[in-house]
Amino acid sequence: MTKVLDWRRPIAMLALFSGIAVAQSSPAVTNCPATTAALYARLRSIGLDEHRVYRVRGASIDRPNLHIVLDDGILAFTEDICGRTTGAYFEGEGEVLLRPPNKVERGSMALFTGMAILEEGFSSAYFRFNDDTAASWLANLSPVSEGAEVVKQWDSVSRSLAESDALRLLLDFSHFLPARDEGTQEFPRLLHARLQGKTLGSFELFWDAAAAEPLWAGQIRSRDGVPFWDVWTSFKPAALENPGRSKEAATNEISIGSFRIRATVQPPTTLRAAAELNLSIQKGGRRTLLFELSRYLKIDSVRMDGQPLDFVQNESLEGTQLRRKGNDLVAVVFPAPIESGQKLKLSFSYAGEVLSEAGTGLLYVGERGTWYPNFGLNPAMFDLEFQYPPNWTLVATGKQSAATAETPGMQASRWTSEGPIAVAGFNLGKYVRAEAKAGSVVVAAFGTVGVERSFPKAPAEMIHEQPAFPGPGSHSAMIIAPPPPPSPARNAQAVADKGARAIGSFSQWFGPYPFGSLSLTQMPGDLSQGWPGLVFLSSYAFLSPQEQADLRLDSTRALLSNLVLVHETAHQWWGDLVLWNSYRDQWLVEGLANYSALLTLEQQNPAQFRLVLDRYRTDLLSKNKEDERLRDAGPVTLGQRLISSHFPGAYEAISYERGTWLFHMLRCMLRDAEAGPRSRKGAAHAEEPFFRVLRKVRERYAGKTLTTPALVHVIEEELPRPLWFENRRSLDWFLDGWINGTSMPRLEAREVKITPKPAGVSITGVIAQQDATNDLVTAIPVYGVTASNSTVFLGQVLADGPETSFHLNAPAGVRRIVLDPRQTVLTTLK
Repeated sequence: MTKVLDWRRPIAMLALFSGIAVAQSSPAVTNCPATTAALYARLRSIGLDEHRVYRVRGASIDRPNLHIVLDDGILAFTEDICGRTTGAYFEGEGEVLLRPPNKVERGSMALFTGMAILEEGFSSAYFRFNDDTAASWLANLSPVSEGAEVVKQWDSVSRSLAESDALRLLLDFSHFLPARDEGTQEFPRLLHARLQGKTLGSFELFWDAAAAEPLWAGQIRSRDGVPFWDVWTSFKPAALENPGRSKEAATNEISIGSFRIRATVQPPTTLRAAAELNLSIQKGGRRTLLFELSRYLKIDSVRMDGQPLDFVQNESLEGTQLRRKGNDLVAVVFPAPIESGQKLKLSFSYAGEVLSEAGTGLLYVGERGTWYPNFGLNPAMFDLEFQYPPNWTLVATGKQSAATAETPGMQASRWTSEGPIAVAGFNLGKYVRAEAKAGSVVVAAFGTVGVERSFPKAPAEMIHEQPAFPGPGSHSAMIIAPPPPPSPARNAQAVADKGARAIGSFSQWFGPYPFGSLSLTQMPGDLSQGWPGLVFLSSYAFLSPQEQADLRLDSTRALLSNLVLVHETAHQWWGDLVLWNSYRDQWLVEGLANYSALLTLEQQNPAQFRLVLDRYRTDLLSKNKEDERLRDAGPVTLGQRLISSHFPGAYEAISYERGTWLFHMLRCMLRDAEAGPRSRKGAAHAEEPFFRVLRKVRERYAGKTLTTPALVHVIEEELPRPLWFENRRSLDWFLDGWINGTSMPRLEAREVKITPKPAGVSITGVIAQQDATNDLVTAIPVYGVTASNSTVFLGQVLADGPETSFHLNAPAGVRRIVLDPRQTVLTTLK
């Protein structure tokens, strides 16, 4: 697993850089706090205004794909901030209509609500906004006399609900802080509605024009006592699409060109660092920028060119870990709006306890993805220097060079990237180093003498020892003998050798290894994580075969554990060199890395390769307590939205396992269509069309972000004629039905007739796809079976929908046909 990020985090970050905005004239700025801290405190604790409580009838909110109406009830507005009304509390009769735009989003909505289109009445609502929503309701309002009573009843609830939107509103309202040359402001429109539905309970709707996907809805729901944030839908309405703008990742309006980080690491707990960031402003106008930084690392100061800047480091809020991670954010407020073309140097000083000792000489480096201030996954240059105690080994991203410790009794090391990279990390331990080579690439493995204290203990074995002098009355002795504890240091050489072999295979298939070296470092826990040139490997990956046997792991789990190192090595190409663009594309790098690891297994043991794919099929067909199949959690393109109260483990099963199957299908489809009569089985070969495509992807997107449609487009450039559906060189059918779908059809050949011909036989029949959508198109390999029970490939049939007629020619001697006997299509087996 590599860099699995909160799906909402890119949305929060893109709120800074989206070009979407709706013009709005600024009212007179009154009642505005004079400092950043005071403004933020006001935004997060705003209460209701007893002088602005009304009867409301027929007021509405309209956005593309969203309609909210307040039929009849009482409405109380919040107090003004900087001359603006930013919220309201409603109680009465209301209705909401939300129309998801496509079958993926309608399917997601239906999973959680039972409705493809959200139509729900509500009895109360809390709204937060930054535009003229309040003014648009004036014609629908009439005064009431019981304002003080209403506010007394609802004010405490409103104040508590105000907190979660404060940081987002600060991005806009910071423009009203004292500044030079402040003009009329245009804010991206924001609406956050918390509704008490009559059948669905409490749920939330968001409209944020600054987000990549402005409209989203969801609900906090618990399963087995664990709360989850269920995302019902999230999308960009068609009305906001710009036909003239490429769907490829847009050029960043603000980018970080380089990082210079000086850190002191003091085991077992403390990290203290100073980070310098060089920013380039392509599009100005912002007064506040958001950066990611762990909430456990407290900032002492932020400076621009030596001058102190205001900042707000957000505190944790309630909710699941998925939601809380959205609060690993720091808002930095500038004295005036930043300008296009401006170059900025920002300096952050911060410290915190993000390390913990998991075992002797083995540290857990917490907050690995947010240990320095950053936003997005945009490549930059890194210059890292660390000071740390003697007898410890520090390994980081980049090329190591000498450094001098400034603090007595400490040692130092410096690491610089050899080119722009998206992320940087480090690991620290009392390691033993082993080294291997893959051509000119040095692969170093770092393991400690032991494993973490929480590592499972191997069960003891009973040994019967015969007496030295057998005879009457003598008995054998029973000795309880626990196996020796695992030692990653003892196995470090085997880990380095395995990493080198993986690089050798991947270099043939995908092109040269993209970085100068590879360091494989032990990390406590059962998860692993990759960075450019650096991998954190779970202690499980350092186990010898005997140590795995001692733990009595399930055979399939042991097999998958053996693939972790290779999977993380593949991420050096897919995830570190070629980046994913959004949460909808993260499956690309996870599925490709996982399939790459399985390809090395196929070379060594094809039966085990088949066993893993079968295990993935079984996982996808498993059911939860409500008898829902895991495959129906959604398509791979929902990313971490797949994690929900219905299917807590769906992200791994679908992004990794279905994603692996999708790449296997693509590889076999391309090979079958191009190969003609040649062999369609055996280990991966570098000249297969699938690998030609991946090398093209690597060349075209090295150091760039890859989207799912972009990958499909590259495959289409190599698409053989038998895979052209409706006579078009297009894989829209695969994108729509398989990548953006969840089907696993059952295949059946019906009405098959074999007719002799002078040069062979003619075969006609019907292929049925059951348990699938009516528009699913599948490339199905058809084989003939001879009297001697040998099989011969006859061709591919593009099965369209429930039933498809076909006609194929076959050699003489074919007695019957079989569909996909080598199981290259993700189907539900009979």
